Amino acid sequence: MSKRIKNAYHPDMVSPPGETLAELLGFRGMTQAELSQRMGRPTKTINEIIQGKTALTPETAVQLETVLGVPARIWNKRELAYRESLVEQAVAEGLQAEIAVLDEFPVAALERRRWMPTYEEPVRRLRELLRFFGVAGVVQLCQWRDKALAAANFRQSTSFHSDPGTVAAWMRKGEEEASRIKCAPYDEQAFQAALHSIRALTQETPEVFQPEIVKRCAAVGVAVAFVQEFPAMAISGVTCWLTPHKALIQVSLRYKNDDQLWFSFFHEAAHILKHGKRDVFVEGEGINKSNKEKEADDWAAEFLIPSVKYHQFVQTTASRSKQGIQTFADQIGIAPGIIVGRLQHDKYLPFTHCNELKQKIVWSDD
Repeated sequence: MSKRIKNAYHPDMVSPPGETLAELLGFRGMTQAELSQRMGRPTKTINEIIQGKTALTPETAVQLETVLGVPARIWNKRELAYRESLVEQAVAEGLQAEIAVLDEFPVAALERRRWMPTYEEPVRRLRELLRFFGVAGVVQLCQWRDKALAAANFRQSTSFHSDPGTVAAWMRKGEEEASRIKCAPYDEQAFQAALHSIRALTQETPEVFQPEIVKRCAAVGVAVAFVQEFPAMAISGVTCWLTPHKALIQVSLRYKNDDQLWFSFFHEAAHILKHGKRDVFVEGEGINKSNKEKEADDWAAEFLIPSVKYHQFVQTTASRSKQGIQTFADQIGIAPGIIVGRLQHDKYLPFTHCNELKQKIVWSDD
């Protein structure tokens, strides 16, 4: 469990460079009037610099170096630090009025997973949330969330509700991970070939197939991100185009079984192959599927288990036995759990039968 840092967020206020100037004049026994005369500047200007009312310009810094011997770079650095501290204070005061937005995002979960640092002070937590989303303010944060979900074919069932802020945070993590995956420009034919090679990986363990999927897809222009879902989040995958030449497939382990994971992956792959680059698809517990969603379902089902062979198989008694399912899976070159999931979905097999053939998949820290 991450340790919460118990500090109030009070930006360090840096004193104006005029304060240092006043101390230096006092040490040298020089009046403001004398300094203004030596610099050829109005006494009022010198006084306003000392009080922090007027910025100390690079030109003034050079003059102070000439008159007082303190390098201009020191004056410029002090001025910059002071102006930055004023901005930080103003930002903190503005965020203080916006801390209620923290309730709209899974901040505690983000902190537990160390996706963002853990702080106790609300303003600091809000600053870290903005950094996580890569936005400058609360308005931009809400726009990011609303735009992402508005662009998505976002479906929610009546029994599984996904909070928009939670979904947005999950999508943002996938986008962040994808940004670190170096991809070749997208090549449709090469992607199709990669999918055929990836299909054979369904028979491997997660330790083998996960890095291979990422590597093979990156080579053809598709970033694949496996991102842990949040509790009660009814989302299993998302597809979008990050650029015209780089697509993203993001999947969770919502169902914890290999059959669901592989179907979700190939469903998302179908969106890339068959649908527009402007679309964003978010998959989860849903009703009233769009035509594009049904098309992706059909493509994934056919790609994993060719319909002709599948319909021949379900007519045999072997489709009701673990040995028969294993033999059929070996014949068509996929994991037996995928066969079990399909038979259960199509009601050829009760959901209580043959689940031993499915591979359980969990996050390493579960």
